[in-house]
Amino acid sequence: MKRTFLLLLPLLVLVNIALAQKSNILKTDIKFQLKNLGVKTGGSFSALQANINFDPNKPETSSIEATLDVKSINTDNDLRDSHLRSDEYFDADKYPTITMKSISLKHKSGSNYVGQFNLTIKNQTKQFEVPFTYTADGNSATFKGGLKLNRLDFNIGSKSLVMSNDVSVSIEVQVAK
Repeated sequence: MKRTFLLLLPLLVLVNIALAQKSNILKTDIKFQLKNLGVKTGGSFSALQANINFDPNKPETSSIEATLDVKSINTDNDLRDSHLRSDEYFDADKYPTITMKSISLKHKSGSNYVGQFNLTIKNQTKQFEVPFTYTADGNSATFKGGLKLNRLDFNIGSKSLVMSNDVSVSIEVQVAK
């Protein structure tokens, strides 16, 4: 159960990265992963909403705001999902959403960008640098990114000798242009 909880944090962060365009979201793939007893485990989130205003030629004038529904967590285990929604982990009844808001967005090279984001989980806000790619193809564009975070920074779960504090999050979001 604690594994699932750790996996959720990275997903939230990735969701915010993927929403780099003011468009309709066509497809999302937000995953989180951590180690429990030395074995990699994880899950995903599916309910994402965003206000995206992204210009790949002028990222410094762009902005991204995203909200993820905590109750959309899925680890392919209903009992574990319920445990992750409990007050020990995400406390979904009290804190139903995870939010991410851009502070700044910059072009690095080619299709590579980096953003500074405020990530808020359980009323705790931390700043993260999130590298991502932006690829346009016809009438859609895809954002891919990832980050690592410490679940204890957001009061998710408790200290554990068997569960890692580090959570990796990967995000892939396709939007209509």
